Amino acid sequence: MPTPPKKPAARRSARATTIPAPAKKAAAAAAKKAAAPTKKASAAPAKKAPAPAKKATAPTTKAGRRTAPATKAAPVAQVATAIQATPVAAHPAPSVIEPSIGTDAAFAPSASAPGAVISTISDLRHALRTNIEPVIFVGATPFNLLGLDRWVRNFSYISYYDAWDGAHPRVFTPQARAEEEFASGEEINNWLLTHPEVREFIADRTPEGSRPKVAMVFFNEETERICAAADYDLILPSAELRSRLDSKLVTTRIADEVGVPSVPNVMATVNSWEDVREVASGLGEDLVIQSAYGDSGKTTFFVNSAESFASHSEDIVGQEVKIMKRIDPRPVAVEAVITASGTIVGPFLSELTGHEALTPYRGGWCGNEMYPGVLSDQARHTARVMVQRLGDRLGKEGYRGFFEVDILVDTADDAVYLGELNPRISGASAITNVTAGAYADVPLFLFHLLEYLDLSVRIDVDELNARWERLSGLDEWSQMIVKEVGPVVERIDTAAATGQYTLEDDGTLTFGRAALDWHQLQDESEAFFLRIYAAGDYRWKGADLGVIVTKGRLQRETETGYELTDRARQLIDAVRAQYSGTPVAATPAPIAAAK
Repeated sequence: MPTPPKKPAARRSARATTIPAPAKKAAAAAAKKAAAPTKKASAAPAKKAPAPAKKATAPTTKAGRRTAPATKAAPVAQVATAIQATPVAAHPAPSVIEPSIGTDAAFAPSASAPGAVISTISDLRHALRTNIEPVIFVGATPFNLLGLDRWVRNFSYISYYDAWDGAHPRVFTPQARAEEEFASGEEINNWLLTHPEVREFIADRTPEGSRPKVAMVFFNEETERICAAADYDLILPSAELRSRLDSKLVTTRIADEVGVPSVPNVMATVNSWEDVREVASGLGEDLVIQSAYGDSGKTTFFVNSAESFASHSEDIVGQEVKIMKRIDPRPVAVEAVITASGTIVGPFLSELTGHEALTPYRGGWCGNEMYPGVLSDQARHTARVMVQRLGDRLGKEGYRGFFEVDILVDTADDAVYLGELNPRISGASAITNVTAGAYADVPLFLFHLLEYLDLSVRIDVDELNARWERLSGLDEWSQMIVKEVGPVVERIDTAAATGQYTLEDDGTLTFGRAALDWHQLQDESEAFFLRIYAAGDYRWKGADLGVIVTKGRLQRETETGYELTDRARQLIDAVRAQYSGTPVAATPAPIAAAK
């Protein structure tokens, strides 16, 4: 993909869960001849949402095979009973701070009185609405935490792209753009954090004696060094810890320690199909093999013969892998936060995966749904207790804050298994933050923020989790990540605008008004579109065009799986119809799917 032309006069920021692939030099030259005389830089791929990209290669192991015995799943009710039997540690009785009365929150004094303990939702809301510390989300786009500025005073976004063309009052984008290509979301964030305009923006909003609180999806050790040198407080677990916990093998072993079941599996180093059959005896011959690290849908291999093993052998041989019994799973996503009071679990969301109208990647994540029937009542309770137990165990590793878990529900018997852990903010956050539980209390991510503010928070986690479990079936929301699925490489001439739309009865999508986020959607006839690529950017197979968020469901169950609803297809087609472009001679770089 070519390096897009830079538009010095325009402020552009904000992208969604994924970031475009690096541009090719030859395409840039072609674009110069065919397009406008100005230039603008392109970004590089990121991960599902929004969450930091996993390491490209998995760690190798010593020669020889290392195996672990195959694990068997306990019945759902048995797992829940065993987990609930664990006693809950009591917390000391908290003292309560007095909120200011009759004062506008924007001007009220800070709630962080020395030694005060926040113990009620009222306290939490007051502390956030009177916060004086600058809180900044940095990324190619503010998609993952868009709308949280409604809840937190002094919350803003620094983004490489601007879906609102300068109209969002909380989004800042530097006008001087990078000329180089980016290879990852981490590189974009590091570039932003060292940009003079960004430094000035942060300094202007930081009171004397304060340290700006910086959050992001993608970061690495270099990010940590940049923040330390600039005296920014990076309010995330360490890159080293997150990298270790990103391993599917490490996650499985930690879960095994606390009785959180995974799909029956063994972990071993194998060099042939014969090795697989030997170490995985008892799991059958229809198997799923995963490497320790890898992007969603790209390092999971389905094997049932020597031939199918050979087709994936380059990605399997020479490293320890996880070999699982193949089940017919329903993937479910859930986000959670590890706090000093315990682990708080958010609502469960189904996943949209592999829909050809949205993504060219088989099994690739392309959205989420929240609706009452995501899980049965029993499975929801079991999964919630599993995630809570896993989070409490991760806390002993030193992990603090936000993480996402993929749950697998066996359609044959409703058994609930741990899928994988994503130790980061994820693309599911957009819906998590508009649930009934979020509005009744506060959005889930804000419990993460409270862990890093200078506040002492002690809340009844069990009571909160039980309430959110009851409320989780009251809402219906969906989101779709719209990728380019055709074999095109084009400079975009026209693109859909960010804002609120109405889907008419005849399938026409009518722009209603400019909007900052999706929080004000009223019913299924309305949708919010967050533009990712705009005029002057480039699109190619796998590139993200934008995100559609709406109330109601967007897929339905069939005898063979799931299919998109007619309304979903109308929304997708109507958005795509607003894009046009000029072909460019270029070969796009590989894309790393995001989650």
